[in-house]
Amino acid sequence: MRISDQVTKDIIVNLLTGKNYRTEVLTLINASFLEFAIDFFKLVAEAKFESQDLTEVITFDWYKNKFLNKDLPPKVIAINSGLNLKTIKNLYNTQATSCVIDAADQHLESLLARINLLVDTEQDLDLTLTIKFKGVSVELSISESLIVINTLAVKRAELRGGLWSTAGKRVEKPLMITLCKLFSVEERHYEAQPKNKPGIEREVDFYLTNNNSKYKCEVKLMGSGNPESADAAFAREGTKVLIADNLNPNVQKRLDNSTILWMKLQDKNRFHQFKNILNELQIPFTDFQESTLKRKLKEALRNIFNE
Repeated sequence: MRISDQVTKDIIVNLLTGKNYRTEVLTLINASFLEFAIDFFKLVAEAKFESQDLTEVITFDWYKNKFLNKDLPPKVIAINSGLNLKTIKNLYNTQATSCVIDAADQHLESLLARINLLVDTEQDLDLTLTIKFKGVSVELSISESLIVINTLAVKRAELRGGLWSTAGKRVEKPLMITLCKLFSVEERHYEAQPKNKPGIEREVDFYLTNNNSKYKCEVKLMGSGNPESADAAFAREGTKVLIADNLNPNVQKRLDNSTILWMKLQDKNRFHQFKNILNELQIPFTDFQESTLKRKLKEALRNIFNE
């Protein structure tokens, strides 16, 4: 799941101007999900229509043959069965293709059995999902409809978790560089080093440096009620600076009693806090007037994204 440069810039602007960045991610989640839903409904309509051409006795095999097909990527097979790869890894300690296929088949059978039991119990409930595509209309039984609805729910949950996580990873480095550029910190006083995680684009460890030492920085875009922001900072050896979207008073007190310097992006004194960090680390900087913030943000982001 990739977040575009424009969305990344919009998130940074919102974070540094005291606005809520979450609307940017929610908009992206909604757009990605709706695009998936439309494509999925098209595939469902095609698969169900093809099964009607082949046999008069309609079974649920049409869904298995189309959506649990062994030629599909394991991630897709898992989602179509109502699972995701992370769940399979937690259950079986592997994401091997053979394991994903077996787990998906077993889970779909179990889910279908549960749905059929529910349908038998709820005799008064009648649900039919009709899909019209390219002039063709197909109807799904209540059991088939619930399987489709469940797949959509699982996919949205995957998109939601993935995009929130990706947003944090994608924003960390350019956000820190933007802060440095706002205060005219020279490039020799900060650096970013790739983490040893192949395939995770742009995930880095960021450091502020003076003439003698370098200090590891953590960026956490968490809500105020989530203590994970501070926990991550304490858990990772050598963390000196925590930049967080929000921090509750208890977390702030805990940080104040530690050696970790922090900045709360939703605080009206956020730039004063960053100046304190630079002063504590003995890193030279030049202050700026907040009346020039929008202009300086525009210049910094244009430079970072090579526009």
